Amino acid sequence: MLIDTHCHLDEDAFSGDLGHCFQRCKDAGVLRLITFGTTVESSRKAIALAEKHDMVFAAIGIHPNYAAVAGEDDWPEIVKLAAHPRVVGIGETGLDRYWDHTPIETQLDYFHRHLALSKDTGKPFIIHCRDADADVLSVLRTAAAAGPLNGVMHCFSGSRDMAEECLSFGMHLSFAGPITFKKNAELLATAASSPLDRLLVETDAPYLAPTPNRGKRNEPSWVKFTAKQLADARGITLEELAAATTANACRLFSLPVN
Repeated sequence: MLIDTHCHLDEDAFSGDLGHCFQRCKDAGVLRLITFGTTVESSRKAIALAEKHDMVFAAIGIHPNYAAVAGEDDWPEIVKLAAHPRVVGIGETGLDRYWDHTPIETQLDYFHRHLALSKDTGKPFIIHCRDADADVLSVLRTAAAAGPLNGVMHCFSGSRDMAEECLSFGMHLSFAGPITFKKNAELLATAASSPLDRLLVETDAPYLAPTPNRGKRNEPSWVKFTAKQLADARGITLEELAAATTANACRLFSLPVN
């Protein structure tokens, strides 16, 4: 059994096709999914999907690229939504210097809000980091000074040194389709050398479809391709990789084991 620990099922790309996607997940042995909100409205939709489908759980938050357009009532609403029993994570949060949608000061403000909410609820935080490795690590170092961090580096794409530092904080690393791309041999090597009990797999669907489906709309069942690539790189079977990453996800997100 595999768990796709990060996808966006409320995106328009899945309009009218979710039922088929869920069936393909079951056929592929992907039996649980965590769908992420990026705004208040998206977070509500994530929870609605989790309420309707037993295999779906939700994570809620305000993505750094949308923080600039968040209303004054949006964050209090996120805090309320975080208490929902189908919500298992806080985020995605973090920093993005690739896009210029939100001033970095605003991103940092919301980053700290999410970290605090994670600590208050006991639910793990999930970090988006794009072209902002040094800035993200600076925030995490400060947070880690108070104790181990309960969080995930989503779609990890950083260096081996960054991976090791995040692991030293107590965090998990989640890998997605990019580790199947030929140009990313160094990233795959980082994934292959990381502790097995700290690894997660994800799709970030509908984005970042793995080889052999690169360029297409991604979907949760395709997490199997990322898992197979990672298993091969580690010299273990897909079944062994699936058992480990599923156990990690269930432990971190307090998901039912069976």
